[in-house]
Amino acid sequence: MDPMNRGPEEFNHADDTVGVAGAHAEPGAGPQRPPRDREPVTPDFGPRAAGLARTVQLVSGDFLLTVNPIDGSEIENCPPGAIPGRAVRRSAAERAEGERAARPPLPPGLMTPTPALLERQEERARLVRLLGRGRSVRLTGPAGSGRSALLDAVAGDCAELAPDGVVRLSGHRRTPTELLHELYTTVFHAPLHRPDRAALLERVHEIGAVVVLDDLEFGGATLEELLMATPECAYVLAATPDVPAPQSDSHVEEVFLSGLGRSASLELLEQAVDRALTDEEANWAGDLWFESEGLPLRFVQAGALLRQRDHLRGEPNSLDPYGFPMEEPAEASVFSGEGREIPLPTLGEGAAPAALLASRLSEAARATLRFAVALGGEVPHQAHLPALVGDTHADAALGELLDSGLLSPVGSRYRLAAGVLAQLESTGYATDAAERAHAAAQHYTWWTGHPSVTPERAAVEADAVLASMSALVPGDQGEHPATAVRLARAAAPAFAAGLHWGAWERTLRVGSEAARLTGEVAEEAYFHHELGVLALCNGGLDRARAELEASIGLRGALADKRGTVAGRRALALVEDRSGGLLQGGRTPAAEEVPPPRYEEPKAPPGGVPPAAVTAQLPDPGVTLITRRETPVGAAMPKARRTLFGGARRNLIAAGAGALLAAVLGTVVTLGATSNNNDDGQGDNVKQQQSANEDDGSGGLNADPNNPGSSAKPGDNKGGGPASPSKPGASSKPGASGQPVPGTSGSPSTPGKSSTGPSTPSKPSTPGKPSTPGKPSHSTPPTPTPSKSSTPTSTPSTPTTPSSPPSGGSSPPPPSTNSPPASSPAAKTPTSSAPAGSKPPTTSTSPTKSAPAT
Repeated sequence: MDPMNRGPEEFNHADDTVGVAGAHAEPGAGPQRPPRDREPVTPDFGPRAAGLARTVQLVSGDFLLTVNPIDGSEIENCPPGAIPGRAVRRSAAERAEGERAARPPLPPGLMTPTPALLERQEERARLVRLLGRGRSVRLTGPAGSGRSALLDAVAGDCAELAPDGVVRLSGHRRTPTELLHELYTTVFHAPLHRPDRAALLERVHEIGAVVVLDDLEFGGATLEELLMATPECAYVLAATPDVPAPQSDSHVEEVFLSGLGRSASLELLEQAVDRALTDEEANWAGDLWFESEGLPLRFVQAGALLRQRDHLRGEPNSLDPYGFPMEEPAEASVFSGEGREIPLPTLGEGAAPAALLASRLSEAARATLRFAVALGGEVPHQAHLPALVGDTHADAALGELLDSGLLSPVGSRYRLAAGVLAQLESTGYATDAAERAHAAAQHYTWWTGHPSVTPERAAVEADAVLASMSALVPGDQGEHPATAVRLARAAAPAFAAGLHWGAWERTLRVGSEAARLTGEVAEEAYFHHELGVLALCNGGLDRARAELEASIGLRGALADKRGTVAGRRALALVEDRSGGLLQGGRTPAAEEVPPPRYEEPKAPPGGVPPAAVTAQLPDPGVTLITRRETPVGAAMPKARRTLFGGARRNLIAAGAGALLAAVLGTVVTLGATSNNNDDGQGDNVKQQQSANEDDGSGGLNADPNNPGSSAKPGDNKGGGPASPSKPGASSKPGASGQPVPGTSGSPSTPGKSSTGPSTPSKPSTPGKPSTPGKPSHSTPPTPTPSKSSTPTSTPSTPTTPSSPPSGGSSPPPPSTNSPPASSPAAKTPTSSAPAGSKPPTTSTSPTKSAPAT
């Protein structure tokens, strides 16, 4: 096996054709130094065929989420059989194993022992005492004051205080919700399950543990939210003075951590160099203590400076960068003053020692520092250093940096210690930051998409991946947004499957911005879809709707059918959750209908009355074709496929469709009956007649067929008998239903029913004879005021309003010898009214139209 392809087993780099040390190197390039004389850590399994895309199914609340890296995550309602049961607590052994795995890994090589905790006995005892009483404490101290070392000691003292033991969490770039989920995962065993907000608060309410939370970044009401969600937990919170303080009524004790005293600082320095200090070194350390205010980090770094000085002077107790004793020069003697003389660092170099310490490290360690500066202080995992640096021994560089005091642990990884990033940037370590960030992003793109990398392992490296991705987006002097898009595309599914949803959301937002800048519409649609699914899982329905609609629009422009279907299914779930279904799916009468969204038809303001809906619905045997509001392929329960079984807006659309069908039927009927005049079927209500419903006879007084009518025999000047009024028909088209003068009436055809009240006929021309067989009157009857009728409540049984008789007798029965409709006599106009008489008023009874067939 080629030594270039050796690498850690968990990353399975041996199966990759590029190899660990040459992921981005030229083919055939050899290592910078000979490989170690040891067996390879992974056997050679031969080349591996490219596998399929990695999909993971997990449960989020009551959703079943399938993380699909190709078309986007698919979300649906979780089937009852797939909902996981109540999570069980982890045992003490499992919690200890989880805590060990969550600690940062120890780098290879010999290292100096961890210095003892000096002058912290009082603070340590107070913290343990308060935690034993169930009180929460905030430990406030400046960066480099030794807060993490004190928390380690307190965690060991409180191991048996709470039933759920001690839980160590990191607040670096974490929100309260993320911390609650991490607390839940630490105490309960729930693989591939992320509870919703309600279930999460219910379960963490039962946790009783001592929570050691380092690097806290929030306070005030946000911190109170975290404390109220876990009332059975006692917190020890480590934060810097610039973090907002807790609320005044939060009952959190404050413990301030200051620097060490002069004697303790000198003792710490002697522990670091493992020997007694000379007078010159003691005086230098005294000046450093005064300048640094006794911060322990400064004396750990000062001890590293003295060890490097001993190494350069050739002292016998000095070690090489890999932990092996250095050979003593032949011309120098120990403490004889002969040989090379190395002066002590200046006071400025002791207060800001990063540049001087880095200049005396190996080339691999300096390259690692340059990558850390390019990533904003994030140090890649030691398994990535050989591929990034191009040196098979680069994993040992992490031990050099940690031994020099340039790194500090943060959660399960390492970061540059406080103040180191600014010191290195001022000395030129950020000159090639863009190129190194680009190289790191290319490496992480390959690594996160590799089938051998588990989602949990990718989630641990989330901060470094996010740092390399963010450095490529314009705004931070980024020059490679396309690489950021590819990295976000590869890392987002891994973070989602690893349940690190805070990193998942940040990755999607950075990727969406990078895709917008590069014009990659397909990738931008993917990121919008994932953001919509994430918002739906978190309960943000409005944000989910906006993101999914944006994704569907972009994918529709690209004709991406599979992606569009996935987006519409997720959008259907959003509408289902925000629709507010009622019992039975019906909208009660007189209930205010919400305004329609998108292209929904508007419903009446008062809702659709049940009686009106029943009258407007077609027969069961008639097929009603309506516009499909639900997109093709959208997920919809079977219960919602009935007419009244869906959401409220489906009922509104159905009622509006039925109403539209009835109106169209009425219009068609009007069109069919509007040609009665041409067929010889005349109207029966004349201008000389008036309709009144004051009489209770059951008909209008202008109706000749009504016995109680006051019409005189000569009133019908048109010649033919008037047909009785029928419900459901309207008057001839005119101005607001008023009669149109100039038309002649004609008798109704026998056997043919009229579909509406007849229109008034034309007045007759003076001098022309009237219709034969009908007496005429020169003086019209006195008109009576008319009253509008009220609509009936039942369309099938209309009533005809009547008016009191005006002194006339009932009209004679219809004549049987009237001329046919086509004869000239049928079209003879009647006599006009005398001048000066008031125009008669005619009102028709509005009736509800019959349903169209």
